Amino acid sequence: QVRLVESGGGLVQPGGSLRLSCATSGNIFSRDAMGWYRQTPGKQRELVAVIISGGITNYADSVKGRFTISRDNAKNTVYLQMNSLKPEDTAVYYCNLRRSTVGTANDYWGQGTQVTVSS
Repeated sequence: QVRLVESGGGLVQPGGSLRLSCATSGNIFSRDAMGWYRQTPGKQRELVAVIISGGITNYADSVKGRFTISRDNAKNTVYLQMNSLKPEDTAVYYCNLRRSTVGTANDYWGQGTQVTVSS
């Protein structure tokens, strides 16, 4: 069983930065996809960034150039560096691990961490 624990959220002014961390209780395999999602009240959870095997990354258009996802398999941790934060980045951010095998995939989620961008 994989357990994910996010940290690093908080209150920041517009233009500021935060770094989110997601620590896993088990080993991360290089083939696992790790991602960050966010959700605001009344809206669906949306993908922010994902990193897959080989370090390939993908970002939502709204965060490209401002956010960077990275992973440290030795520390079983994935990070989200968020720069130039905007009020519309305010949300609960969730860490996700997707472990795929032939014909199936399992998703694991953290409990979420609140990010509030406000002056």
